Amino acid sequence: MIGIISAMQEEIQALLHELQQVSTTVKGMRTYYTGTLFDKKVVLVFSRWGKVASAATTTQLINDFDVKEIIFTGVAGAISPKLNIGDIVIGKNLYQHDLNAFPFFEKFEIPILRKKFLETSDSAKLLEASNLFLATYHQFISLEDAQLFDIITPKLVYGDIASGDQFISSLKKIKKLNKKLPTAVCVEMEGAAVAQICFEYEIPFSIIRVISDKANDNATIDFPKFANTIASKYALGILKNYFS
Repeated sequence: MIGIISAMQEEIQALLHELQQVSTTVKGMRTYYTGTLFDKKVVLVFSRWGKVASAATTTQLINDFDVKEIIFTGVAGAISPKLNIGDIVIGKNLYQHDLNAFPFFEKFEIPILRKKFLETSDSAKLLEASNLFLATYHQFISLEDAQLFDIITPKLVYGDIASGDQFISSLKKIKKLNKKLPTAVCVEMEGAAVAQICFEYEIPFSIIRVISDKANDNATIDFPKFANTIASKYALGILKNYFS
């Protein structure tokens, strides 16, 4: 069983449409959709935004559904000038940019675990699946939808991700993040929390992020629409290749 999580249902809507032999379970005010996706047994759930919500959802997935792998998929804001809307980031190292227990621990260090970041599982297969998706991009994304969000030539990046319980929407905040975490290429609100739970339970974890904005003063796109028409179809295309 593979667990697939997103923060918003729109981000996995395309996957839900493809899910076969569906059964649902409601726990902790969340609906878990179990079924078959491209001949793989999966359980899909949207966690809601933030580190607490995603950590709680991940723990429930592991304890109640016996998942052997977890994949988080969704949107993120770019904090690297090399990234554009529509680009894919496959996570490498996950940082909690708002974690600071100094002077007891170093900045970003997770108490007891003694780690400043958590690594994702071997991402070679997921990177290959993403490249295959990009090669067949317009089989999944219509030209009209791509043009609506100014997506021209999307690319794939394997890089570090910063997670925190705040929506980053100003150049000032981006500059602070760039200074604190110079290797991070994008920012979101869940990944590092999911990574920590998976690390503690020894469950392989991967993360797919689709750049929806540049996390700056112009970060005002229609997120539900982008998630539904772009991000969820990216997840569909990438995971179709990943599961094959």
